[in-house]
Amino acid sequence: MQKPNKRLEGQTCIITGSSDGIGEAVAKAMGLEGANIVVNYHSGKKEAEEVAHWISENSDCGNALVVKCDVSKENDVKDMFKKTVSEFGTVDVCVANAGVQLDHPLHEMPLKDWQRVIDVNLTGQFLCAKEAILEFKRRGMRSEISKSLGKIIHMSSVHEVIPWADHANYAASKGGLVMLMQTICQEYGPDKIRCNSIAPGAIKTDINKDVWSTKEGREVRVFSAPVILDGVPDDIGSVASWLASDESEYINGTTIFVDGGMTCYPGFTANLLQL
Repeated sequence: MQKPNKRLEGQTCIITGSSDGIGEAVAKAMGLEGANIVVNYHSGKKEAEEVAHWISENSDCGNALVVKCDVSKENDVKDMFKKTVSEFGTVDVCVANAGVQLDHPLHEMPLKDWQRVIDVNLTGQFLCAKEAILEFKRRGMRSEISKSLGKIIHMSSVHEVIPWADHANYAASKGGLVMLMQTICQEYGPDKIRCNSIAPGAIKTDINKDVWSTKEGREVRVFSAPVILDGVPDDIGSVASWLASDESEYINGTTIFVDGGMTCYPGFTANLLQL
């Protein structure tokens, strides 16, 4: 868990898909930096409220707001930002974390499952980035709060560079995210908007529980990539909170891989890890 400090004090952070897993860890870590946190959920209202309660009850954290939003729908995203600005005055950090997986061999993949993954994992990140940039530019620079006009963090995956058989829709969404992130950096860097990605590796979450919690899953994983260590969501939360702070001011337009060495073993051809 991130140690309490004040690197994001006075700032407001939206973290999409933050009712559990990596998003929850990022929300709590940024809360411990002193930030106000918007806990976004799609269907897990109870879980989102529990995350918000943890933040609100922790004296080291800022305040928390729970907002339901399907990030693939433009009006939902616009409404989430409006509610945030109404509650906290502005948005300083947007962590576009929400994502889905719908796995099939390519020749068996229904168009609707291809489209849903692209809609959430890529279009959703575009919509969140767009609204964040609009709010950053509306609000203007607050040099006493941050050296940046605003910060955008895209949650990617090692599969932005490692092909993944039976997961073409997911890998394509993460590959596309690289160019989206770098283009935002190129286009809005002159405005002092920073945009980066985090690429998690084998993180222990419910989505891949069958891999890390069973003997068979662990054996397959170790055979495929013996250097990989299992990560936990807090590993990503710590990196995200630092990346949102002024300590990383000179980092822009790059992906930070938090993968325990997974990219040193790029030969994944089976459904081994759900990332």
